[in-house]
Amino acid sequence: MFELLFKYPPNIFARGKLVLLSPWPLWALFLVLALAAAGLFWHMRQRGSAVSSLRSTFIWLAQTMLLALLLFMLWHPAISVARLRPQQNVVAVLVDHSRSMGIADDGKQRLQSAEDLLNSDLLPELKKKFQIRTYEFGHDAVRVDQAKNLKADDNATRIGDSLKHIAAEAGTMPLGAIVLLTDGGDNTGGVDRETIAQLKQLRVPVHTVGFGPDHYAKDIELVDVAIPARALANSRLNARVAFRQHGYSGEKVKLIVRENGRPISQQEITLKPDVEQSETVQFNSGAAGAHSFTIGIDPVAGEESNQNNAMVRLVNVTQKKMRILYVEGEPRWEYKFIRRAMEDDQSIDLTSVVRTTQNKTYQQGGTQGELVDGFPPKIEGLFAFDGLIIGSVEANYFSTVQQNMIRDFADRRGGGVLFLAGRFALNEGGYANTPIAEMMPVRLPAEKTWSRNFADTYLTDAGRESPVCRIEEGRESSIARWKKMPQIANYAVMGTPKPGAVVLMNVQEQGHRPSPLLTVQNYGHGRTAVLATAGTWRWKMLQDHTDKTHAIFWQQLLRWLVTETPGQVSASTPHLVLSDDTRVPLRAVVADKTYQPVPGATVAATITRPDGATSVLELKPDPLEPGTYTGEYTADKAGAYVAEIAARQSATQKDAKDTGELGRDTLTFRRENGVAENFGTAQNKDLLQKLASDTNGNYYTAAKSKRLPQEIAVSEAGITAHDNLDIWDMPILFLLAILIRGGEWLLRRKWGVV
Repeated sequence: MFELLFKYPPNIFARGKLVLLSPWPLWALFLVLALAAAGLFWHMRQRGSAVSSLRSTFIWLAQTMLLALLLFMLWHPAISVARLRPQQNVVAVLVDHSRSMGIADDGKQRLQSAEDLLNSDLLPELKKKFQIRTYEFGHDAVRVDQAKNLKADDNATRIGDSLKHIAAEAGTMPLGAIVLLTDGGDNTGGVDRETIAQLKQLRVPVHTVGFGPDHYAKDIELVDVAIPARALANSRLNARVAFRQHGYSGEKVKLIVRENGRPISQQEITLKPDVEQSETVQFNSGAAGAHSFTIGIDPVAGEESNQNNAMVRLVNVTQKKMRILYVEGEPRWEYKFIRRAMEDDQSIDLTSVVRTTQNKTYQQGGTQGELVDGFPPKIEGLFAFDGLIIGSVEANYFSTVQQNMIRDFADRRGGGVLFLAGRFALNEGGYANTPIAEMMPVRLPAEKTWSRNFADTYLTDAGRESPVCRIEEGRESSIARWKKMPQIANYAVMGTPKPGAVVLMNVQEQGHRPSPLLTVQNYGHGRTAVLATAGTWRWKMLQDHTDKTHAIFWQQLLRWLVTETPGQVSASTPHLVLSDDTRVPLRAVVADKTYQPVPGATVAATITRPDGATSVLELKPDPLEPGTYTGEYTADKAGAYVAEIAARQSATQKDAKDTGELGRDTLTFRRENGVAENFGTAQNKDLLQKLASDTNGNYYTAAKSKRLPQEIAVSEAGITAHDNLDIWDMPILFLLAILIRGGEWLLRRKWGVV
């Protein structure tokens, strides 16, 4: 219909430029129109009017519009558009042969549908005008002689890598356009900006033809599973599971965590209407070592695919003992019970310094004589710890230098800092106007708010989901258990939480408003928390002597405090589980004892393969991030890999031990084959439309792709010629002229002035 009225397809107008081919200048057109409109107006005034002035204006406007249309046609309008010269340009045709293209929609495989479409309709028409190069693609684009008898057997779809391959060939041939036949199930998350920019620079449009339905009628598919990459032994972890579903709204399903096929945690959830949903399930990390967890939703009857219901995630459970320094300003019950709660935790080394008199301190734990001066006077001494607890001690107990050290401990060192309430703590201890107040997750009131009254504690919504506050295995049983906890007998009223802070627990005295009791936040490279009470010891004293609630709470809180604290060498990779991918980007951050970046280190990764063989990869300095070293390893076999990254100081660095080693870190990652194509099996229409739009191409369904051979010629890539396509004779212009003139005549007849 569009071409019937406008003579040319829509893409001609979208990519073309309006020009006037008349030798007369544009200003002459406006001048003639203005003079003619004025003449019509004068003529109507001279003859007088048998109708009202408003109706006269309508008639004058209709006549002026008709005149403007005729003058426009007289000035010879045309569309200037760049079009590929016939038989002088190459069109690259890419056919997706990944496993998802083997899915049968309405009894016919997508790949077979693509082959039939190409060979019966598209290729014969394209060959009349262009030279054709045909490729099959999955991991990468591979040249094939013809698009026949292809097999849907590639384990991954990487549209971006395949387009890069074709773009690289554009320097050796006049590439006019790319035609992509696929379901859009890209396993890399989409086409990167660099590839889009390269195609834009070459002005090569990508025309996409999509296969498969936008979604299945009945299916549950995981989108992502987010869990911590590292954990301490036997820690409670949160897995955040994002998924989408169609056809099962309101049904109850099981969210399950398995290790070695054995369920270790499960939770019942209710499916919401057809939108993306996320839920949390908690589980135990287990003993030290690399643990592989399968996390997902139990298959439901009638699902069109069960292979997209679960994902594998890897957690590196460390056996390193994390060191926490606890500074207490006075002997008190809370101090005693915290130390007792941590006695059975083999992952935490709690070193405490308690002030016994004004000028004397008593050390428990750690290396004797390590803290003869109480709080470490130098930054190296403080940064040797992974976490810090500050109890009931005044702010002026710390010098200005030490206060800045405490702030830098979280900000630069990446450690965790926990502040406890007490007679000499928080706002009672004069912290409000110190550098330390900046790092606290709550604002400190100006007045003193320490209270020794009984009050109830209760979890917030965030606290119910946090592993810190999970004192029973099941979510509901844990919430019920908290409701039965004894009251606390002292607390400090806190101000409002800061932006980014999360309140896990509130305290409320009868007749008073609730106040944040346990508040946490990320700060710099580390994390901070405020526990606004010194009375959690009552949770132990007022319950049965076998009850371990108090110990579990404190162990989980202190594990949260230090789990993510980095060492001097901290290694990472974006994905610990590689689904049909061989590229493993490795990144190591190297710091000295004061956690300043070390730019001149020698960093190497010793990688042990699944078959036991080892290889060494040297990591290179990142020029944009001092102290950061990167490299890429190729994991060519399925299985688990162990990378030990060691950093050695150069000969110019002074602070050297005999070995010259700055530190080391261990990272475990895993490669899996035949997994990626299980996800995103419905057509990713949004990706295909965006790719076409970003490169000035068009998106087609298989049914509408017959327009492609005609519309593909509009391109600024390859060898082109600018054509001026006449539009003065478009049917729509003559139709408009008839409508305007006919409308004026009908108005005149109605008003009796024909």
